[in-house]
Amino acid sequence: MDIYEEITRLRREGRRGALATIINVRGSIPSFESAKMLVRDDGTIVGTIGGGCVEAEVWEAAREAMKTEKPQTLHFDLNNNPKYDTGLVCGGTLEVFVEPVLAVSTLYIFGAGHVAWSLYKVARLAGFDVVVTDDRESYANRERFPDARDIYADEYERVTQQLAPNDASYIVIVTRGHRDDMRVLRWAAETPARYIGMIGSQRKTIAIYKELEKEGIAAEKLARVYAPVGIDIGAITPEEIAVSIVAELIAIRRNSPTALPHMKSAKAAEILKQL
Repeated sequence: MDIYEEITRLRREGRRGALATIINVRGSIPSFESAKMLVRDDGTIVGTIGGGCVEAEVWEAAREAMKTEKPQTLHFDLNNNPKYDTGLVCGGTLEVFVEPVLAVSTLYIFGAGHVAWSLYKVARLAGFDVVVTDDRESYANRERFPDARDIYADEYERVTQQLAPNDASYIVIVTRGHRDDMRVLRWAAETPARYIGMIGSQRKTIAIYKELEKEGIAAEKLARVYAPVGIDIGAITPEEIAVSIVAELIAIRRNSPTALPHMKSAKAAEILKQL
């Protein structure tokens, strides 16, 4: 099995992994420089870097890399550590670089108006695959969004039945009205999406939360929604709003402490409890 083809498959399926590569060798080791091993998110592997205790430790580091989404370099001295003496090595040192393999970041934009169009442009530049949905074919079409991965022009409930966001997915709700925003949020709150954002004021957010809580959606699920969406940079124009939203998406994707924990929706949820 080709490791690179497997990496592509994992990413397309929304799965994770970690790639370990021997980047430096001195002396004799049971493998060779540039040898690679891919660890999938289910713990299975493709390829080898020589087996034994070294490979076991690299496997553990790969699992950690998937969680932290950060690379690391491991150093092994096969001469001085008896646990590496398995009879398979003659002694030497090696370095192994372990890097996370992350799923493709997919942004689902609900609404195809001016903010959505600018958001699509900025998000594409930032490396997101974009899926656009609107109930108006005159807005949601290939002419307006030529590089979108998918475009849906249909009622939101019908479209959401066809979508399966995962924990590498981002959802931004920027429809043309409160009613449609609530329809989409009703579905989005139940998904495992890594990020859910909704445009609008705090007052609008609380009103929508109240309605959805009456329907039985748990406050904890609503509290993870980023609303109002975007980092507060004083944005006014659609282009500026798009920049503020993508900045927030990047902060979440990169696990930036500036975005975590998120307090906007927590504040809204707290206000909601008092009403």
